[in-house]
Amino acid sequence: MGRAFEYRKARMFKRWDKMAKTFTRIGKEIVLAVKSGTADPATNSKLRVLLQNAKAVNMPKETVERAIKRATSKDQEDYKEMVYEGYGPHGIAILVESTTDNPTRTVANVRSYFNKLGGSLGTMGMLDFIFDRKCIFKIKNTGKDIEELEFELIDAGGEEVFLDEETGLINIYGEFPAFGALQHYFEENGYEIVEADFERIPNDTKTLSDEQIAEVEKLIEKIEEDDDVVRVFHNMA
Repeated sequence: MGRAFEYRKARMFKRWDKMAKTFTRIGKEIVLAVKSGTADPATNSKLRVLLQNAKAVNMPKETVERAIKRATSKDQEDYKEMVYEGYGPHGIAILVESTTDNPTRTVANVRSYFNKLGGSLGTMGMLDFIFDRKCIFKIKNTGKDIEELEFELIDAGGEEVFLDEETGLINIYGEFPAFGALQHYFEENGYEIVEADFERIPNDTKTLSDEQIAEVEKLIEKIEEDDDVVRVFHNMA
């Protein structure tokens, strides 16, 4: 078993680890959605979208059902969505989204990652001028003219519509508050939502050298390893 085998094995375990993290993230989001609404996707629009997201990443049905059951259990701790903001090496803005049942633990962990790897954790809202929060939907391509669809979605809050050549799906970006209106439009007009999520898009990016990028990526990877962390955004070009 040579180096190629070890390389493939390492990549396989990394892919499995990423998949496990995705399942954990969606599971927590399902718990939050059920606790803030109902366990019936017919009456819980947020849960409907999350079930589509679970299907898109091949999350096992029994894992989804366990998350829903867990959310209705009296023993289930309440999760809180927390956002942490700071600067990494070379002045790169880093924004961390987490879902946690223990914010004290999570903020201590995130602060330690920044401190140990050349960054500093700041205060909530300090990066609002750098990141714009958007919602994104990925829908099945029905052959609809892209420009016509983009025009139709203006009133619902759609801003940018394009075809992803790699996946064949139509991607729609909109303002953060437009999530519900866009979801309603797609469901009412027979479009199949494959996936939906939120993104934070930097409006100001920084270009670094390869060596500098490696330093920042080391910090980001360490943060992403934390079980409470669900997404990390940055403004590296």
